[in-house]
Amino acid sequence: MIGILLAISAGAMLGFWAMPEKYIKNYSFENAWGLCYLFMLWIIPSIVAFFMIDGFSEVLSDIGSPVLLKMLIPGFLWGIGMMLWGKAINYIGMSLGFSIFIGTIIVVGSLLPWILSGLPSGEGAIDSGKISTILVGIVIITAGIVFNGRAGILRAAAEGEKESLKGTSMLMGIIIAVVGGILCTGFNVALEIGIDGQAAKNIVGDAVVAQGNSEWLGAVANMFIVYVSGGVFVVPFFIIMLSKKKLWGGFKVPEAGKNISMTGLMAVLNFTASIIFAYSSFVLGEDGGTIGYAIYNTLSVVVAVVAGIVTKEWVGSPTKAKTSLYLGLASMIIGVVVIALGNGM
Repeated sequence: MIGILLAISAGAMLGFWAMPEKYIKNYSFENAWGLCYLFMLWIIPSIVAFFMIDGFSEVLSDIGSPVLLKMLIPGFLWGIGMMLWGKAINYIGMSLGFSIFIGTIIVVGSLLPWILSGLPSGEGAIDSGKISTILVGIVIITAGIVFNGRAGILRAAAEGEKESLKGTSMLMGIIIAVVGGILCTGFNVALEIGIDGQAAKNIVGDAVVAQGNSEWLGAVANMFIVYVSGGVFVVPFFIIMLSKKKLWGGFKVPEAGKNISMTGLMAVLNFTASIIFAYSSFVLGEDGGTIGYAIYNTLSVVVAVVAGIVTKEWVGSPTKAKTSLYLGLASMIIGVVVIALGNGM
């Protein structure tokens, strides 16, 4: 129960992480999100890890280059996916961007632990009942993604794909969200490598404990590795784009102080949510990679959709679009409940 409650808390926090972006004024996409990702992927993880974990340099050395490099690759892909997520939110709004992006992550990410660590088994045989139930849950979540996509297309058609889409079709925004979601499952892959479920050995956690730290700080170390790996692509990309578009001067606006605060808040919410999720996954044990991941991400969708409605993203949208959005959200919640029941079998 503690693990599930932690996953719920982390999901709620993740659902709010992009909301401060609505209050950033007179910054281009590159200015706002470039600054956010610099804070989120490199600055905050480094400050937190080196401040909270004693002997963190020795921890990284004990983990070893082979494991760090293995975690770097999926973390790198996760960083690209995070960048696409920001783009999707800019194009199709917070409600829809979260729903489609996170729905894709749930479907793909919930299956990854089986691929990496093997199918669930009991008494020496594959647990077909558990597998079938979880797959049913994933199918229901997939239906939710379809409903959400339809909601976005109906909204775009009603609005005539006006200026809010910045010249890009709703369909393109949905594709960006799906591709970004697939790449972001690298987050789960990197954690599985750090835990090494097949060998029943918590590589990163053991290295943290060996330096006299509390066991839960292994979650902080894992997040540091994944986030810094994600920044290897994202931060240089934004530096290049800011230079190419000559946007460095765009940081100097009257709202600069508030904008920097909002991007910093986004970074803190995202990184903190990930740490809490990583710890919840550890507490949940072997089911953390599947049930914890599904709960964490679906709760973030629920919060984001409600936040999008509260901030009037769907004002003026046709009834059919709103109905489809609500059906999609309900499907995703039901799907997660089914997955939870499957894991409890």
